[in-house]
Amino acid sequence: MILKPNIEDVKVIGYYLGKVIIGLGLTMVLPVMTALVFKEINPFLDYLIGLELTLGLGLLLVRACSTKKDARWMHGMIVVSLSWVVAMFLAAVPLYLGGHFKSYLDACFESMSGLATTGLTLVQDLDHMSYAHNLWRHLIMFIGGQGIVVIVLAIFIRGSAGAFRIYVGEARDEKVLPNVVNTGRFIWLVSFVYLILGTLALGITAALNGIPLVNSFFHGACVFMAAFDTGGFTPNSQNILYYHSLSFELVTIIIMLLGAINFKLHYHIWTGNRKEMWRNIETTVLFFAIMVTFLITALGLQQSNVYPGAMMLFRRGFYQLVSAQTGTGYSNIYAHQFIREWGNLAMAGIILAMAFGGSSCSTTGGIKMLRVGIIVKALIQDIKKIILPERAVVIQRYHHIYKMFLEDKQVRSAFLITLLYLLLYAAGTIIGMFYGYPFLESLFESTSAAANVGLSCGITSASMPVGLKITYIVQMWAGRLEFMSVFTLLGFFVALVKGK
Repeated sequence: MILKPNIEDVKVIGYYLGKVIIGLGLTMVLPVMTALVFKEINPFLDYLIGLELTLGLGLLLVRACSTKKDARWMHGMIVVSLSWVVAMFLAAVPLYLGGHFKSYLDACFESMSGLATTGLTLVQDLDHMSYAHNLWRHLIMFIGGQGIVVIVLAIFIRGSAGAFRIYVGEARDEKVLPNVVNTGRFIWLVSFVYLILGTLALGITAALNGIPLVNSFFHGACVFMAAFDTGGFTPNSQNILYYHSLSFELVTIIIMLLGAINFKLHYHIWTGNRKEMWRNIETTVLFFAIMVTFLITALGLQQSNVYPGAMMLFRRGFYQLVSAQTGTGYSNIYAHQFIREWGNLAMAGIILAMAFGGSSCSTTGGIKMLRVGIIVKALIQDIKKIILPERAVVIQRYHHIYKMFLEDKQVRSAFLITLLYLLLYAAGTIIGMFYGYPFLESLFESTSAAANVGLSCGITSASMPVGLKITYIVQMWAGRLEFMSVFTLLGFFVALVKGK
């Protein structure tokens, strides 16, 4: 029998949802200040409206749903899944008012792409967008990469069992520190330290390549936020190709790889345990996956004879591959070149890289290297059981911060989430083909959306069908939250209707 949620359940969900919305509203102060600094009157009004609307809704929910009850697992999951949907609609308001989108749906697509750190974009005339709007596009990517809920945990919510349940709902099942609030604060500390260093590195590189000083550091900050949070937005329409700089590309590769590493691993590296970098199952599987997928991509490019020189193969082939594997979506080629020049094998290598993704508890999307490693370990264990005598006791271990024994529940969870990702990739592909796009292109775009990558072969545009825009929004949302909180929200609505 399904039990109908009571009014107290709704109040707990509304109360924590209100706090998340307030946190999002406070971040709008930054584009408001940016608009004042650059004397952008209309963007200033856009974000003032967005700020008032968001804070007003958040305060209303907190006041109306005030409660002292802690969040249960169901509450935490629903708060997270609802937060991302509401954040999408609210973050889209100032973007739509800016006049760079053909419809409010396009602005919602852009905000979900930013929050989910995907990087697919429907923006119009990006090269003439204001500083404030461009900052907001990258800022929501920075917020989404660390987690919308993580910023609220770090500021508004005290340590409790409910805080941990909300934290887990955002597809983070590992605490860096014993207390989940301190974990949230450490994640933001790491992010801000890297933001300063990354902005300096990219800003100086851009300035040395002839970009005016103010624009250099503005671009540096925006590109870092998107690269570290494995997004894919840039302040210009040509993406990384705009900079025409090998040094700029090398710096972004380093930042993308940093963003693809587990925050718990960052903590151990920061505290002096650098050996963990080479022993951890996630990093070893990640670098092995990069080598394998690049080999496939390079063989495909060699067949097509697109980039005959080693340097061009590195700058075009390897760059796209790292961007795909880390889930960033940065590109130094035009979208249509994937279809017209790369060939099927090279595209297959990129699709595999996008599907696998980076590390768990990082800013990347996709299946994640920990799950791939666990499934491979389980396969090896089963092969050993077949080969060795029946009386032999086969124990499989792996190293993830600590030495761990492989258990059936870990394998089951890894396999289940992997299967759900594969089904999500397939669903988007079928819908893309329904709208008349070829199979490989539909698979490429669907995988990019669901794995929160952002590379495009040309399908994503303001002129694509409305149904496909909604499909990609749902894929970005479900892929970023890794399904469980999304399923819990759907179950909650079913319980409201059919529960007793």
